[in-house]
Amino acid sequence: MQLRDLLAHPGLGLRLLHAGGDPDALDRPVRWVYTTDLIDPARYLSGGELVISGLVWRRDPGDSERFVAAVADAGAAALAAGEAVFHGIPEDLVDACRRHGLPLLAVPEEVSFAAVTEVVVGALTAARGDRLALTLGRQRRLLSAVAGGLGLDELAAEVSAATGVAIRVLSATGRAVVAGPSPLGDADLDAAVRTFLTADRLPAVVPGARRSVFPVGPASEERITSWFVAADGDCTTWDTEVGDTVGELVAITALDRARRGEGLRIAREIAEGAIELIAAGAAQRPEVAVRLRQAGLDADAPLVIAVAGFESPERVQAARSVLVDAVTHVGPPTVGVHEGLAVALMPAGPADTPADAVLDAALRRLAPGLRPDRLTVGVSRPAPIEALSGALQEARHARELAARRPGPVHVVTGAEVTSHVALLAAVPDEVRRAFAVRVLEPVLDYDARTGAGLRETLEAFLDCSGSWSRAAQRLHLHVNTVRYRIGRVEELTGRDLSQLADRVDVYLALRSL
Repeated sequence: MQLRDLLAHPGLGLRLLHAGGDPDALDRPVRWVYTTDLIDPARYLSGGELVISGLVWRRDPGDSERFVAAVADAGAAALAAGEAVFHGIPEDLVDACRRHGLPLLAVPEEVSFAAVTEVVVGALTAARGDRLALTLGRQRRLLSAVAGGLGLDELAAEVSAATGVAIRVLSATGRAVVAGPSPLGDADLDAAVRTFLTADRLPAVVPGARRSVFPVGPASEERITSWFVAADGDCTTWDTEVGDTVGELVAITALDRARRGEGLRIAREIAEGAIELIAAGAAQRPEVAVRLRQAGLDADAPLVIAVAGFESPERVQAARSVLVDAVTHVGPPTVGVHEGLAVALMPAGPADTPADAVLDAALRRLAPGLRPDRLTVGVSRPAPIEALSGALQEARHARELAARRPGPVHVVTGAEVTSHVALLAAVPDEVRRAFAVRVLEPVLDYDARTGAGLRETLEAFLDCSGSWSRAAQRLHLHVNTVRYRIGRVEELTGRDLSQLADRVDVYLALRSL
């Protein structure tokens, strides 16, 4: 793929700001794509990349020189700079690109980096498919179609026409990557997913149905995070030509999935940056909205947060992959990992098919493939961007409730949360944190100066319902030490923790931090 191909793509709207002083700059081949917000990404570049950056690293004009020098010296093909952070491209960045002979492209605010990545990686994958067709010489028509840029759905249609076998590509949650000639009904879809998840060996024939399922990807991958091809007919009765052709499509599907996986990696980095800020109570900061838009979400519309995890903490990456698949039923898969759990942001969805209901139905299809482990999920109620920190707390609390319920998969929504968490989640983040600071700032400052552990003692005291002895036992302290520390808290805050009203204020302030 050349730079001129990227600029000519109608769906991206990229603008060339500087051609690097080279009359043949637009003929430069793009070898790969790399997204970064590091000020010096040179060690991750090997030459020929399209470097995409949101310019988050830029704090002053001098930063542009350092960044561009590193990118140009590493041999990058061009720089694609996002306009979202500065609502345009800073002039000092343009000047730096002129000095270093680096072509500069502007990425409009409304275009996500994932979209640019998908176009580049898709073109490169198609080119590699072309070379593969020339080398292997098998299934010339099908692989030539890959080289010609046909999408996976078009390739599946060609295979169906050539073999007379209806082809669908599905995920483990039943998402139709390629719907085929017609979508499967719920019963047929559930049967196909169940067979894929539970069959001793693959490919396998769906019991009671003339349909076969083929795994996409390596055998070492967990099936609950994978794709499969569902082909009408009993594969054990196919002739060699049909079997080889379907097998070739399965291999191409694996390549297409790997291509999409690169786009998801970029989306994950963007998502985790937003989640970190939301978890820190900074959802109102402008960069959160920027990151959400880069991920393909509407930052001005209410969003839902989902938190998922397995009983085995080491399976957090599997939980993330499962949540990516399930969230894609609803909208762009904006999913990351935070504090050992998978966290997703997604559109609220229409009233007749809300996000939590779609997510619940998708995840329950995984149940046959989960035992003996359990997947528990909490989903918040829709919240505006300024209340997303509270929504994250609500989702985490909902997941804690889900963990107490039986079954291999359990999803609890924010509507089922009836504790103080629901009340706090409805309060804008700034208001919650301001209340917490007003009540507890003297305690936090005292701890910061002296390391006295007043906050830890206060939390234990309240968690133990005001019992001096149980709090002392939990903290491994003498009961008199606990009494002294709580007395200091009362002095610093002006609250009497023997009074219910004051105790409630302090408890809610702690939960609002």
